[in-house]
Amino acid sequence: MKIRYFEDTDTLLIELKPGQVAETQDLDENTLLDLDAQSEVLAITLEHATTRAELSSFSFDRVAA
Repeated sequence: MKIRYFEDTDTLLIELKPGQVAETQDLDENTLLDLDAQSEVLAITLEHATTRAELSSFSFDRVAA
């Protein structure tokens, strides 16, 4: 998984897994889902990210099962 922030466009890209994008769906005017041919989510794009997410306090926790 990769998370990338593009400051010049204020866009947050969350890549969940690699794959060939077959379709992009608009959840709303500022949120996009990239799907593969099996409708699995590959990535989520958030436009206007700084107003929609708390980017300054990003953290990642992996919890073992």
